[in-house]
Amino acid sequence: MIHQKRRTALLEQLDDDAVVIISTNQEQLRNGDVHFPFRPDSSFYYLTGFEEPESIAVISKKSFTIFLREKDKSREVWDGERLGVDSACEKLGADNAYSIKQVDKYLPKLIEEKSNIYFDSKSTDLDRKITKTLINIDIKSASKAIGELRLIKDDKEISTIKQACKITAKAHTLAMKTAKPNMLEYELQSVFDMEFTKANTLHAYMPIVAGGKNACTLHYIKNNKKLIDGDLVLIDAGCELDCYASDITRTFPINGKFSQAQRDVYQIVLDAQYKAIECIRAGNRINQMHEAASQAIKQGLMELGIIKSGHELTNHYMHGTGHFLGMDVHDVGEYKSGDDYKEFEVGMITTVEPGIYIREDDKIDPIYHNIGIRIEDDVLVTDNGCKVLTDAVVKEIKDIESLMK
Repeated sequence: MIHQKRRTALLEQLDDDAVVIISTNQEQLRNGDVHFPFRPDSSFYYLTGFEEPESIAVISKKSFTIFLREKDKSREVWDGERLGVDSACEKLGADNAYSIKQVDKYLPKLIEEKSNIYFDSKSTDLDRKITKTLINIDIKSASKAIGELRLIKDDKEISTIKQACKITAKAHTLAMKTAKPNMLEYELQSVFDMEFTKANTLHAYMPIVAGGKNACTLHYIKNNKKLIDGDLVLIDAGCELDCYASDITRTFPINGKFSQAQRDVYQIVLDAQYKAIECIRAGNRINQMHEAASQAIKQGLMELGIIKSGHELTNHYMHGTGHFLGMDVHDVGEYKSGDDYKEFEVGMITTVEPGIYIREDDKIDPIYHNIGIRIEDDVLVTDNGCKVLTDAVVKEIKDIESLMK
């Protein structure tokens, strides 16, 4: 029923004669005849609850139609059972179900002359086939309307994300306990591989396990260097549970003890994160948390003598303070309404992830060289403020050092 409610809510935002066409991905080759593990398109799954590849949903106030793969006994021996056309209406609550091979025949019949057609092509072979069928028809985009719906999480979504956060927090805690000098970054990544697999979840994104100067590369994913005694390691990793993501970053000393320089920079980042989290409440504009974090980092870096003015801030803090979280780790949803930033609303989930990255620079005291620190939590907007969903993994300096003893 939840998917039916979502389809109804979407149509209420669109024209009375709207017809929404949305597809899920086809299987993608990795190499040879080996496919990547299939993961459904987020918005398609959000509106249908259907997880099989190569499918199309056509949604209007008159009907819900699904195009999907036919039953195929020979392929099912190799790839697993398919739902099939005959069972689709009952299982998915559809009014009509057709073979994906019959798109050319039946899709035009679902579109009336006065229909407003909404379709966002993802440039796949399947979407190109849909576009060919819709030739000479004016097509509108439903992505903004779907994004607005997905931005506010319902109770089921919140529960799933909370569980994903719990699994990820456990893995980060174990990684802190496991880390030691001369390990390789991928050995530390294996903690997350193991914990996520044990919980029957996947990585929500390629994990970052970055020791020393590697942490100053924001999207470092090689994860193949030695972890050096005296360096920090930054780990940005999160699991995906039932197509919902978590996203946590922690930075800690490989040998379990912060140096004074590392401690000073770390505390600036942590204080900035606390300042940002204070801004997360319904009615506050979403850019306020970035402004608060940036101000705290600017002041802290100036006090350490790492920068001389606010103009230098982006040399060491060059990314935003957070992003929406949901079915996609960088979830859909507009950050602005017109010229103004949106206000937080109850049910939104955002990451909060300030950071400082100091590369080798002759103008900066060498004690700070190659320090990269980011601290990231997932935060739910609630009726009375906000709730940090990832607070099960420690981030205070004293707690990290105590855990790693």
